[in-house]
Amino acid sequence: MNRNKAKKLEKANSRFHFIAIGGAVMHNMALELQAHGYEITGSDDEIFDPAKSRLHTAGLLPSKLGWFEERIHPELDGVILGMHARADNPELLKAKELGLKIYSFPEYIFEHSRNKKRVVIGGSHGKTTSTAMLMHVLRECGVDFDYLVGSQLSGFERMVKLSDAPLIVIEGDEYLTSALNPVPKFHWYKPHLAMLTGIAWDHINVFPTFENYLEQFRMFLNTIEPGGQFFWYGGDTELRQMLAQQAVHNKAYAEPEFRNNEEGAVIKVAGKEYPMQFFGRHNLQNAAGVSLIAKELGISQDSFWTAMQSFTGTARRLEKIHNSDNLTVFRDFAHAPSKVKATVQAVREQFPNHHFIAVLELHTYSSLQPDFLPGYKGTMDASDKALVYFDPRVFELKKMPIPDFSEIQNKLGRVILIDNFNNLFDRVKENCSDNKQCVVLLMSSGSFSNINWSNLWKF
Repeated sequence: MNRNKAKKLEKANSRFHFIAIGGAVMHNMALELQAHGYEITGSDDEIFDPAKSRLHTAGLLPSKLGWFEERIHPELDGVILGMHARADNPELLKAKELGLKIYSFPEYIFEHSRNKKRVVIGGSHGKTTSTAMLMHVLRECGVDFDYLVGSQLSGFERMVKLSDAPLIVIEGDEYLTSALNPVPKFHWYKPHLAMLTGIAWDHINVFPTFENYLEQFRMFLNTIEPGGQFFWYGGDTELRQMLAQQAVHNKAYAEPEFRNNEEGAVIKVAGKEYPMQFFGRHNLQNAAGVSLIAKELGISQDSFWTAMQSFTGTARRLEKIHNSDNLTVFRDFAHAPSKVKATVQAVREQFPNHHFIAVLELHTYSSLQPDFLPGYKGTMDASDKALVYFDPRVFELKKMPIPDFSEIQNKLGRVILIDNFNNLFDRVKENCSDNKQCVVLLMSSGSFSNINWSNLWKF
């Protein structure tokens, strides 16, 4: 539990309506503002757990799904608009007609944090974990801070905290803000301290070329406040080239000296060793970058790495979901090629002598695009067995044509392609049964067609 009790905001009793309240961040913001005395209402056309249950418990679950313009009225102090809502949303149109103040959630976060020191952590991969690392250390060191993070973290009640703390830590997402403001979320925050973990093309549904994607990060660098500082992974070629053309006070970082053990990684800083409960070269790089931010916030390197010893990671980021004498299973949110390659390599380095099965689900709009598929070629080569799964129903839901099976196979290279979830489970089970020591890595931003993976360790 967060030892720093949230302080009350000054504008309690204000009325806000959330359009698309069921979103991950949106419903957390609604709960946070309600906790501070705001009067909150909301609408959505679909709401799933955990948002559904949490909103119901708080009395904020809409009585009916859908959009109802009568929920928008002149007594509202503002409307907060989620990305899920389209430009022709009836409630949005009514709010515009009435001249109500309409915020996207990034805009609202910035308005709330105008007088705070703002720390923003972004990048194509690792931003959630890096943000979680900083939040963990600040909490352990007794620092009062607000935050916005893209995942529910252990020890933090919500994904958003808004108070009168002098500092806010923000996960800077490059995906678009809303139908009214189709610009990346991280363009709104104007950080005093910023960090980018690296750049690898993603979200091709809104950034159709790599150059267009790169431009969003160039623009982000231009949003850093005068006198602000920028930290970046020194091994990233794109960032290095970008900084050669832009004037911003910056410092590169790299992973510290380390060795792996059975529990995770042991790092060595200034002659002292610190055992970590996580592993992976990319995670250690992230931690090194976060340590520089912490130093700017007045936390010594020894205090930082001491606090990091109790950091256990974040949900679905190399999360261990089973461990026994002969089988270890991890799940990870990795879905873009760079994320897949880094995660597979991390598991191989941690388990060099295990039979290693890497399983990837192609689920996102980007990953299902024929022109994007070649980017995955070779990303799973460090495993002993590479399985790639796609559910034909996902193509139907996204209204995309199902590519020819052989076409996908040719573009992915040395992998076993599977399009039936029963066959996928049987393949993994078969490979585990034949080996005394096996490690399985499940990578997806989806659900693997809701396979019950716990049956894997019950045979």
